[in-house]
Amino acid sequence: MSEPSENTKQEHGQPVLFASHGPIKEPRNWTPLLVGFALVVVVLATITIFGRSKPQTVQGPDPYAANLVVEQARLSQADNFVGATVTYIDLTVRNTGQRTVTGGMVKATFRDTLGQAVQTDTLPLRALVKHALGGEDESAELMVAPLAPGQTRTLRLTVEHISSEWNQAQPELEFRGLTLK
Repeated sequence: MSEPSENTKQEHGQPVLFASHGPIKEPRNWTPLLVGFALVVVVLATITIFGRSKPQTVQGPDPYAANLVVEQARLSQADNFVGATVTYIDLTVRNTGQRTVTGGMVKATFRDTLGQAVQTDTLPLRALVKHALGGEDESAELMVAPLAPGQTRTLRLTVEHISSEWNQAQPELEFRGLTLK
């Protein structure tokens, strides 16, 4: 008769009839997992830092702004698909200068009943243009429908959220960072 193998002996040299023949535990090598995790963190950090666009910071009123005359401002509100209220400010603007406006921003200051500023937003200027398939007009980049010298065009500002303390009056508007041709 053959001698029991090493796997079937107990500590005291007695044979074991039913022994567990599971895998032998080896120490786990964590280095590849840690290196992979570090690479994922580095890639995500790089995308976060370099992938986001820098907000346009425009310091003061644009010198050409004196040539843009707001003839009329209309405020309207609509609910978007998630149930939030969006406010539209449609400006009828006449360009009295000698250059074509192709882009820019507007600083809108909303005030409360005491005249204190409760919200200030810097919003992109967008032109209100005819929809290609008819129906309601839609807003488009001002570069698509620039404001030429002597021309009057409706420009739309879109505000996603306005403070509940706003007095519902027209906000103060200041043209900034205008792009001209």
